[in-house]
Amino acid sequence: MASLASSSHAQSDNSRAGLLLAACKGDRSLAIIDASAGKQDALVPEGGTTGHEVIASPDGKLAYVPIYGNSGVGKPGTDGRNMVVIDLAEHKVIGNIDFGHGVRPHCPMFGPKDGMLYVTTELDKTISIIDPKTLKIVGTIPTGQPESHMLALSRDGRYGYTANVGPGTVSVLDMQARKYLDVIPISRETQRIAISPDDKWVFTSDQTQPRLAVIDTSTRAIAHWVKLPGTGYGTAPTPDGHYLVVAVPPLNKVAVVDLNSWEVVHTVDVPSSPQEVLMRPDGKIAYVSCDHSNQVAAIRVSDWNVDKLIDAGKGTDGLAWAGQ
Repeated sequence: MASLASSSHAQSDNSRAGLLLAACKGDRSLAIIDASAGKQDALVPEGGTTGHEVIASPDGKLAYVPIYGNSGVGKPGTDGRNMVVIDLAEHKVIGNIDFGHGVRPHCPMFGPKDGMLYVTTELDKTISIIDPKTLKIVGTIPTGQPESHMLALSRDGRYGYTANVGPGTVSVLDMQARKYLDVIPISRETQRIAISPDDKWVFTSDQTQPRLAVIDTSTRAIAHWVKLPGTGYGTAPTPDGHYLVVAVPPLNKVAVVDLNSWEVVHTVDVPSSPQEVLMRPDGKIAYVSCDHSNQVAAIRVSDWNVDKLIDAGKGTDGLAWAGQ
C-alpha cells in the first residue's frame, strides 16, 4: 500500500544548495545538513524504528528512508516492512511504501537509466523495484542468497551487486532481465559494497580479516586482496577512479587505497566508529558517518585531512547527497 501527500516545495531548489543527508538510528530521524555551512538544518522524525540508509531523488527534493527494524543484519529483532518519503524542503514525511510483510528493507538506490527505485529486502532474499512516481512495488529481483544487505549498481544500470553478509558472498544481478546471474564467495562474512566509476571493479570488506576484496566484474572473481590496517566497512571511490576511501571502525580511522598500486597510501583519524563513506559529487570531499560520536567527518581529498566535523544525530549511519 502506498500513499503520497502533496507538497509545495516552496523553499529554494535543493539541487542548487547541496544537502547532506544522514540516517540517525538513535534518533529514528533523518538529519538534513547544509553541506556548505556544515550545520544541521533539521532532524526529521521517520515515524518508525528505524532507518539505517537513505537515498535522495535525482531532483534533490525528496529522501527515501527504508525502516529496517531494531535489529542488526542476521540478528534477532523486529522486521521492518515500509519505506518513508521525506520532503527535504518541508522537513516532513509525505509518503509511505508498505511491503506488505516484514522484509527488513535496507539499502535504496536509484537506477541511473530507468529512474526506478531499488531497495534491498533482506528477508525475501530480493531487491524490490519501486516506481517513485506512484510509490508502487512493480517487481522484484532474486539475489539467490540470504542477508543481501547493501547494493551497488553499474553506471549503465545493467548490473547490480549485493553484499550478502552472513553467507560472505556477493550476488551478481541482471537488473534489466530482473534475474540472478552469479554468486562470488568472499569470506565467512562480508560487509558493504561499492563499484568503481568505470564499472571494472567491485569492492567489499572481509569481516574476518583486515583486508578488502576487489572483484573483477568481467570475470566475476576476486582479482586482488588489499591489506588494510584494520577490519574495513563502508567504501567509496573518488570520481576520478584513483582512490578508494575505506572506513576502518576498530581503529577510528579511514584508509585511502590507491587503485593503481592496490595499497593503502593514507590513513585519516576520524571520530568513533566510522561506518559509511560518501563522496561529494565534485570529488573534493569525502563524508564519513561516525556512529558512536553522532558526527559526520568531512575529509578534504586534496590533502586527506579532516576539514570539519558535523554534528548530525544519534547513531549516524547511512549518508546521501541531495543536489549537484
